[in-house]
Amino acid sequence: METYSWMRQFADSWMLLAMTLFFLGVILWAFRPGSKATHADTANIPFRNEQSPDSLKNGDPS
Repeated sequence: METYSWMRQFADSWMLLAMTLFFLGVILWAFRPGSKATHADTANIPFRNEQSPDSLKNGDPS
């Protein structure tokens, strides 16, 4: 069997299975119980250093 045919057969069978299992594992890991706090913290990253509108109006940059 030539190399291309062997690699094509491998990709169509075992690699497809491995990638499917990896995808399902990532989905299960993302939606695991107890990860809600981590996701909420990550979602709020853009707002951590936000300045309040009052401090900008008064000229206070801090």
